[in-house]
Amino acid sequence: MADAAHRIFELAEHALSRPFPLRVRAWDGSEAGPSGAPVLVFHRRRALRRLLWRPGELGLTRGWVAGDLAVDGDLYDALDRLSGVLWERGEPEPATAGGAVRFVRRLADLLRDPGSYRLAREALVLAGPGLPPAPPPEEVRRRSGIAHTKRRDKAAIAHHYDVGNDFYALVLGPSMVYSCAVWPEKDSTLEAAQYAKLDLVCRKLSLHEGQRLLDVGCGWGSMVLHAAEHYGVQATGITLSVEQAAFARRRVAEAGLTGKVDIRVQDYRDVPDGPYDAISSIGMAEHVGSERYLEYARTLHTLLRPGGRLLNHQIARRPMRDEEAYRVDEFIDRYVFPDGELAPVGATVARLEEAGFEVRDVEALREHYARTLRAWVGNLEAHWDEAARATTAGRARVWQLYMAASALSFERNRIGVNQVLAVRTDTDGASGMPPTRSGWLS
Repeated sequence: MADAAHRIFELAEHALSRPFPLRVRAWDGSEAGPSGAPVLVFHRRRALRRLLWRPGELGLTRGWVAGDLAVDGDLYDALDRLSGVLWERGEPEPATAGGAVRFVRRLADLLRDPGSYRLAREALVLAGPGLPPAPPPEEVRRRSGIAHTKRRDKAAIAHHYDVGNDFYALVLGPSMVYSCAVWPEKDSTLEAAQYAKLDLVCRKLSLHEGQRLLDVGCGWGSMVLHAAEHYGVQATGITLSVEQAAFARRRVAEAGLTGKVDIRVQDYRDVPDGPYDAISSIGMAEHVGSERYLEYARTLHTLLRPGGRLLNHQIARRPMRDEEAYRVDEFIDRYVFPDGELAPVGATVARLEEAGFEVRDVEALREHYARTLRAWVGNLEAHWDEAARATTAGRARVWQLYMAASALSFERNRIGVNQVLAVRTDTDGASGMPPTRSGWLS
């Protein structure tokens, strides 16, 4: 068959009941679809077989990670066009994964419709015989036990972070900061923007010489290093990632800050040596889970002295009319952040207040994260071969897809990121904070 692309394109438009927004190129060299659009490339028949067995987002993801599918053209443009077809722009149906489920239902209807049976039969012939292809090795297999226990959290963190420090160094650059930067100028470098973010956190916490800082989810140590070097604090960083901790300890030693910075492989629930003067939690709370969030907030409240401040930097999703309908994205859950959950910023503020904090400030940094992610994608693509060797080609494709799609989600206001500044007041209700933002940002 020398027209596989035309058949795939025709099936896609029937299954989706709308125009398919990408051009299609098949393994036989044929092409079909709108001229000038990004091209979805089916390198192998196996890519189609994956989609027939798991229509929608997961089938596409598996094909992408395995290298069976690719995009020829602007990846951001391709993902933006697909977002209106395979992923919901608004609220998903209850207890579903959104557009992928609509795709499955539509395909089932096709198989029952005599007028469309020909297309489905041809798709099966095109895909070739055989059982569904095995998922790529980068996919998380079955998980056992209750979510967000210490043991399962440690395994989830290892999946995401213990993929090679060399890989992350190529993606993140010299700052080794894996969270939203704050871009002070239009032409700022990524390193300057990450410095600005770390310094903003330190100023919001009003750090100064002699204080004790706890950084929850310290990553590769950038926050504690910055705070110790520039603000003179005694800093403790905790992480569940063994590889991160080893890297951070080397950085501490190289900076001559061994006596000022302590890096531990430790769960936040096991920190024994409070109270601290300040706590930073940057990009960590997304791993906590809704069932554990109040425990998380109460634990941090207990670890602070009266008058101590918390800076909670966290990705947020849009609120839903029916919050029980929220489901974690399949791609993110299986390939990126196992057991990760997003909450609306209002829910985060409510849990912090319920734990006893007074919330003093909320700052949205959504556009900053979109720019940060595009910078990371640029780094990955500029060092593609080296990055693939540092981990696996499949995992490099996971991060490319995840970061590019996330950048679009921030740009389109599907998700956001916020810094929430809170304080543990004393028994009389005093916060010890200046009455205006300018007072604690000076």
